[in-house]
Amino acid sequence: MDRGNEEQSSKFITTEPLKVSSEAGEQKVWDAVKSAFSDRNCIGYWRYPIFSKVGEIRKEPDILITDREFGLVVIEVLPVTIDQIVTINDGIWQLQNYHTAEANPDGRAEHQLRALIAYSDRERAIWRRVTGRAMVALPLITQEQWQQKGFDQLPNSPPLIFQEQLGKMGCTERIQQIPPAISGESLEDKDWELLLSVIGGTPVLRKAPRATISTTGKTRASIMDSLRQRLYEIDLQQEHIGKEIPPGPQRIRGIAGSGKTVLLCQKAAHMHLKHPDWDIALVFFTRSLYDLMIGLLDQWIRRFSGGELLYDPRTNLKLRVLHAWGAKDNPGLYSTICDNHGKRRGTVGDTKERQPNRGLADLCKRLQEEIKIEPMFDAILIDEGQDLVTEDNLKYEDKQAIYWLAYQALRPVNEEKPEERRLIWAYDEAQSLDSIAVPKAKEVFGENLSNLLSKQPQYPGGIKRSEVMRRCYRTPGPILTAAHAIGMGLLRTEGMLAGITNKDDWNRIGYEVKGDFRRLGKPITVHRPPLYSPNPIPEIWGTPVLEFQTYGSRQEELTALAENIMHNIVHDGLNPSRDILVVVLGSTSEAIELETEVAGFLMDQDIDVYVPTALKLNDLVPQWPNHDPDKFWHDGGVTVSRINRAKGHEADMVYVVGFDNVARNESDVNCRNQLFVALTRARGWASLSGVGNYPMYDEMRQVITSGDSFTFTYKRPPKRDIGDGEAV
Repeated sequence: MDRGNEEQSSKFITTEPLKVSSEAGEQKVWDAVKSAFSDRNCIGYWRYPIFSKVGEIRKEPDILITDREFGLVVIEVLPVTIDQIVTINDGIWQLQNYHTAEANPDGRAEHQLRALIAYSDRERAIWRRVTGRAMVALPLITQEQWQQKGFDQLPNSPPLIFQEQLGKMGCTERIQQIPPAISGESLEDKDWELLLSVIGGTPVLRKAPRATISTTGKTRASIMDSLRQRLYEIDLQQEHIGKEIPPGPQRIRGIAGSGKTVLLCQKAAHMHLKHPDWDIALVFFTRSLYDLMIGLLDQWIRRFSGGELLYDPRTNLKLRVLHAWGAKDNPGLYSTICDNHGKRRGTVGDTKERQPNRGLADLCKRLQEEIKIEPMFDAILIDEGQDLVTEDNLKYEDKQAIYWLAYQALRPVNEEKPEERRLIWAYDEAQSLDSIAVPKAKEVFGENLSNLLSKQPQYPGGIKRSEVMRRCYRTPGPILTAAHAIGMGLLRTEGMLAGITNKDDWNRIGYEVKGDFRRLGKPITVHRPPLYSPNPIPEIWGTPVLEFQTYGSRQEELTALAENIMHNIVHDGLNPSRDILVVVLGSTSEAIELETEVAGFLMDQDIDVYVPTALKLNDLVPQWPNHDPDKFWHDGGVTVSRINRAKGHEADMVYVVGFDNVARNESDVNCRNQLFVALTRARGWASLSGVGNYPMYDEMRQVITSGDSFTFTYKRPPKRDIGDGEAV
């Protein structure tokens, strides 16, 4: 499909495939709408997730069109023949030989329209300015049949689209003829974009302005506050990923900061409201993300239910947020499956593996060797998927043990295709700190099912089996490109260490390539266009958003750190907690020691600090049982964290300390990856520092100077190839 046609079709989102046999009438209307609106400035949804309560069930609109000229158009589809309608009284349709005895299609459509208008009216710029129409489509009834029955003489005849009006011209003409249920006015460009953002749901993610210290001039806080209120223009790819429910497996590979976690939570909330009887698990690896996940689920469930429902993990047993492993108080995917099968769950002490993901893989492998796993979930969504892969010796048969356990615990979507199960996993191509494996289809499903994603790239209705997200909304372009280049070692004298070695995979994460990776010893240039880095802070700030400094001693490094943090708090108006983050680098022992040293030094400079898992501020070495493993922030304190706990979090200003601990081991892929993860925590600015002098420091300076383009000689295949090498 060429790019123009692809963009045209991508503006129509089928949130769940229609059933061929039972929803043929609905399909007819949806196809007609897509054809009629294909050349218009609009976005259309089949079953947009806004769930209004109708009797005992919640129902979303069949079709929603957001159109530049028409405003909001809600169409309820009633695929009945004229003989199936017995009577229509006060909007209630009495039906026969149909799956329901009565319906109120026009009332339902208007109710859903008003729920959507209520969201647009929350935005001052478009308050009471959006036009809205609600109507009923009758794909199996002609206007003549309707008139012969005398239904056109009803005192309050509903606005209808008949069978013969479903042509390309007839459909838009008919919609235009129907008077608006809610009158509005034509919108200017910026207001139209705002309406699209409202329909996308991005106001859910808007942060409240902070209580700032009064400062004059352009400060970091003033810039961040202006951006907190800004809504990015609608991202059609994100709309598809967040609102579609695939009838089988789906992989979401995204660049750091592309919004994978937000979209998985949106997808899980949508699934739960659409199918309240489903057992759904949202799985993650970094324990300190627990509160973030619950908060996002709550926001999306409130949004999709019009504020009528909320999410409480203590009482909601159908939609569960599960840490991959699980703990005594918070069940995880592994522990829940063990409990369901009457097996004792293993602990860290039961495995000889030192890294948490390897220990979990070991236990998942053993569990599958001991028992047959019975299906217990309808959908499992995995975030941070890169952290759940291990090397070959911990695989179950030829499959990643954790993923295969999840897959086995899923009910087949239908009996005809038992291999199709809703395992949805998102991963970042360069964020695993412990493994050089990547969760490709072959790794997840093994050799026999390795074509599950590629055999048919799309499900019926256009839902993709595999998505790749190029745009980074969180991290400013200069920080992201530097993080990629230093993490992969693109400008190393000895050649790149890790990364991508084909043009298609570079394109998929938002880079253009000149050169040929098949020709060793030849120059390659990779360039990141601004389109894929929409964060505007570098342009607004005007001076570099990424700084790199080296010092003669750790004392000097920490003195500068304390002065900078104090400046951020006093002059920039940043809050110590959540706006500022200090990440320390190094091996486990080095990082533990440096974390304590940094936190202690800042305390000596009268800066309150928070070390993750502590119950209070200024506790430098939190000890069991007086700790909370799910806690990462604490009001009033600057969080000082090792990299494993920082992953998944973000802050306006990020300080990365102890570069020397990586520079001493510059050829270690996982050490470099710490740098990548640390730098990409930044929403606005990053400051990198280290002591001494190492060749890698010169490489870093060269990386920063290179900006958004890197030219290097491709000398040999890297230690870790993070490309897909797959056609999907």
